Parts: sequence; C-alpha cells; structure tokens
Amino acid sequence: MIEDRARYVDSALRLGAADAVEFDLADIVFDPRTWLKCMFGCADWGKGPTCPSRPGSPTPWQYRDMLSRYQWGVIVHAPDKKTSQRVSLAIEREAFLDGYHFAFSLSDCGLCEPCAGCATGEPCRFPKSARPAFHSVGIDVFSTVRAFGLPIRTLTSPEDPQNWYSAVFIE
Repeated sequence: MIEDRARYVDSALRLGAADAVEFDLADIVFDPRTWLKCMFGCADWGKGPTCPSRPGSPTPWQYRDMLSRYQWGVIVHAPDKKTSQRVSLAIEREAFLDGYHFAFSLSDCGLCEPCAGCATGEPCRFPKSARPAFHSVGIDVFSTVRAFGLPIRTLTSPEDPQNWYSAVFIE
C-alpha cells in the first residue's frame, strides 16, 4: 500500500499535474459552509449535472459519511481545470485496476465548454467521467491544501493564475 501511494503521486506528476501529494483521511478538512459559497457564489448553482443542488444529490454531511470510509488518497494540483480532471480520472482508473474498487475522484468538470447541462439543460455528455467538485461536497479545499504547502489564494483579478485541485479517494 505504501508503494501504491508513491506510485500514484508519480503517475499524477507524469500525467501533467503541477503537484501531487498523498493524504490520509484525517488531512481532509470538512466544512459544510462550502455549500454557502456554491449557493451564493456559483453562477451554475442548480444547473450542472454534478452540482450538489441537483435533485437527489447527497448533502455535504452525507458526502462526509461516504468519504469517511476511505483512508487515504492523492490530491492533484494543476493550473487548469481540464488537466486537474484528466489526471485525477486517470489515477482513479489506475487505482481501480489495481484492486481499489471504490477509488473515486472529486474534480471540477471541464469536459464541455460550456457545460452542456449548465448552458442548455441537456443531459451530461460524459456521465461516466463527470464528478462533483472537490469543494462542492463539503470539503474546505483552501484549508486542506494549505496544510500541504500547496499554492492557493483568493483571486482578485481574471488575470491571476489559477490553481485547480482534485482529489482521488482510495480504499
């Protein structure tokens, strides 16, 4: 298992992540206030197929219960959403093929620009690859990644470099 952790971090870096770190579940900071930021800060609230506002979606406390059954995983950092998602889905698949049948990625979806569900209300074009965002399930991404020394800050201008984070929960 220790070897798998290092191998998945190496895979993430090889696949294009700017940074990748392994985590233990205790390193993940849960805070349901993330939903407030989604509700009152995201123009896609209530529209996206992976949005926590969609009918039947688990609440942050239900996600916390589900995710608490994992013991470890890998955080992926990239300068753009598509890379973050692509890398985290690849790590999810690699872990699944290695026998971690519950491996699950949390990543802002960047497959469609704009999102088909958000822009037109159409069904998701990639339902097997779309995942909820790391922050939309009740995880305080800022506190979580800062504890690892990873770069993250509030953007003050559209020209500011962005930091996109995904996480693959493995067990």
